Amino acid sequence: QVQLVESGGGLVQAGGSLRLSCAASGRTFSYSVMGWFRQAPGKEREFVAAISWIAAITYYADSVKGRFTISRDNAKNTVFLQMNSLKPEDTAVYYCAATFGARTPPASKSGYDYWGQGTQVTVSS
Repeated sequence: QVQLVESGGGLVQAGGSLRLSCAASGRTFSYSVMGWFRQAPGKEREFVAAISWIAAITYYADSVKGRFTISRDNAKNTVFLQMNSLKPEDTAVYYCAATFGARTPPASKSGYDYWGQGTQVTVSS
């Protein structure tokens, strides 16, 4: 089993920044592929970013490319999502997800086996 706990969400004005963290426990974190997803009210959960286990491969949704950066610290069993130039449309609950054994980071929900409880990000205009 893997436990994922997100933190770092909050309220920020448009144009501001937030850094989300996801602390993992329960399995060898270094071999995990990690992803961030988000879900706005009334909408489907959507892919945001993903990173391979050695951080050599990263993927981003077009909507966040150039503004968000995913990274990981395997020594601290933590994955991060640095969010800059935030927009009101970035408002959502952000979820951390993990899977093991994938050759490349999945960009779909079905590609992940473990999920955190989510952290709220609200961007005011």
